[in-house]
Amino acid sequence: MADNGVNKGRRRFLVGATSVVGAVGAVGVAVPFVASWQPSAKARAAGAPVRADISKLEAGQRMTVEWRGRPVWVINRTEEMIERTREFDASRLADPDSEELHQPTYVSGPLRSVRPEIGVLIGICTHLGCSPLYRPEPDAVDIENWPGGFFCPCHGSYFDLAGRVFTNVPAPTNLVVPPYRFEGDDIIVGEDEEAA
Repeated sequence: MADNGVNKGRRRFLVGATSVVGAVGAVGVAVPFVASWQPSAKARAAGAPVRADISKLEAGQRMTVEWRGRPVWVINRTEEMIERTREFDASRLADPDSEELHQPTYVSGPLRSVRPEIGVLIGICTHLGCSPLYRPEPDAVDIENWPGGFFCPCHGSYFDLAGRVFTNVPAPTNLVVPPYRFEGDDIIVGEDEEAA
């Protein structure tokens, strides 16, 4: 069989060079495509933990921080508020023991908090997403033996100072407790103690 003037070495070189250029081009196209699957910096920041200084939060007061686009309430409960919440008639609450978990597993008891004096709740009603009003004083709303807590005027849902929902109201579940931890005088919302 005749070669007809074909240089096999040159042909192998051209095939190899074309294959390498094609592979580099494929990687060049794939890298931005795969990188586009990663969340943006804005999306990562929206889910990032939020740090708030609670050293100046006075007893009985509430502050609001934003985490994942939602208001998170940090409440500094007084001894009286703690006592009223612990002693409140559990038969008036839909889920007094928080059996439907809307909080991290390390948050338990009637106060639904790590520290009795500090309550942390997502400030969105579990009915239709309204923002309930903070009414910590006894009898601050028109309901018999009000222990203090949160009232959603939109549809009439009531929650105690631990975010537990009353019976016979539109809201189906307790207010959500987000993951959180303490670091000195700061509270870090959106990060569990184990993750630290």
